[in-house]
Amino acid sequence: MEFIPYLLGSVIIFNIALAFAIVFLERKDASATWAWLMVLLFIPVLGFILYLIFGRKLSNRRIFTWDTKSRLGVKTAVQAQLRALEENRLILKDERLIEYKDLFYLHLRNDDAILTQDNQVEIFTDGEKKFNALLEDIEKAKDHIHLLYYIIRSDQLGQRIAEALIRKAKEGLEVRVLYDDMGSRKLGQKFIKQMRKAGAEVEAFFPPLIPRINFKINHRNHRKLAIIDGKIGYIGGFNIGDEYLGYSEKFGYWRDTHLKIYGDAVRNMQTRFILDWNQASRHDIEYDERYYGAEQKGDVGVQIVSSGPDSDWQQIKNGYIKMIMSAKEYVYIQTPYFIPDDSLSDALKIAALSGVDVKIMIPNKPDHPFVYWATYSNIGEQLNAGAHVYIYENGFLHSKTIIVDGKIASVGTANIDVRSFRLNFEVNAFLYNNNVAKQLVEKFEEDIELSRPLTLNQYINRPTWIKLKESVSRLISPIL
Repeated sequence: MEFIPYLLGSVIIFNIALAFAIVFLERKDASATWAWLMVLLFIPVLGFILYLIFGRKLSNRRIFTWDTKSRLGVKTAVQAQLRALEENRLILKDERLIEYKDLFYLHLRNDDAILTQDNQVEIFTDGEKKFNALLEDIEKAKDHIHLLYYIIRSDQLGQRIAEALIRKAKEGLEVRVLYDDMGSRKLGQKFIKQMRKAGAEVEAFFPPLIPRINFKINHRNHRKLAIIDGKIGYIGGFNIGDEYLGYSEKFGYWRDTHLKIYGDAVRNMQTRFILDWNQASRHDIEYDERYYGAEQKGDVGVQIVSSGPDSDWQQIKNGYIKMIMSAKEYVYIQTPYFIPDDSLSDALKIAALSGVDVKIMIPNKPDHPFVYWATYSNIGEQLNAGAHVYIYENGFLHSKTIIVDGKIASVGTANIDVRSFRLNFEVNAFLYNNNVAKQLVEKFEEDIELSRPLTLNQYINRPTWIKLKESVSRLISPIL
């Protein structure tokens, strides 16, 4: 038994070395660093294994690659638009949007997000309507169908989608389906095989190299995209599953926001899909003009912005902050989780303290308990700064929407939380159009009628057991 002290000492030294080499050299932010130090300190060997699975950064790795022609084409277009912005030569269909020149520039420079101005946008807040529209467009497809969803279930909705895709694959169309391995972990092999048998290609994003052991489990492709014939694009919060139609007893009605887009923004959505597909599949999609057949349909300005752990910049979060700091009248936010980092939290508090009407809407029930109580903890600071908070009561609120002054908005997959900003692969549409922004405002105001306000007095007087849940959840929120 004399060797036990030496063994414990060796474990402690090993743990300290790992803490220094892994945590400090990776230059995480202070909150995440302290959270992981606590894990390594209190759970020595297991803590290191947890770090390998949940804590590693990907920003120093090249995850997405594409062919030279595509890369050079995008870079050339981005540089041309950047120069036009810098030299005040960019022609805007709506000249009033020149006040958001800095936001255009931010996304162009940091994410190659080309500003398109010829789009038509349709808004869906109901799952039945969204998926009926998608199924109709799948049936009308002539060349190819590309789907990327974080969650695909083999339930009734999943089978409806699969059957439609199988019919189109048998007709000779190119059908590609990409799903996240973690989000769609319950997706059965039978479901996948029936589509592959019909000729559809189906791939998983970041599958495990060893069955049931996935060291990339913490980096999830949370994007939801559908591109039909390169002409129609869907983007937003709905996944493929019966609960998104409101069939879940636990959640009830599912309130989300999704967009159907016609126009040149679909080209950028297609590029995002191809990059993700080429990462996951051994059969790369090569550049072909038929994938980029978008038709000019309207006058809505759109930038498709991606973010993920492969980048040093948190592009979508930075876009949110820029939007908030530009607000003169109001900022409306809908999010299922509200766990902002200090920068975004401060931006909202400064806006509220400056007289901007900040309204934040969150759900009344959790789908992830720790995340839910961490949300409540952060909401208190916003109430104290003068923000108005609403608890959505008509089912589950999953919408990821920000609207500023009835002029600009963002709809997509990114929540207001650390996971979306730092760990997940996300994609949002940033929208520059008064009509679309005001439609989103109208839907927000309709949701207020289905919500109850949370006042500062109510928050201060919440029960002690809730405060305890919030404290624990907030402590571990950097690694949720």
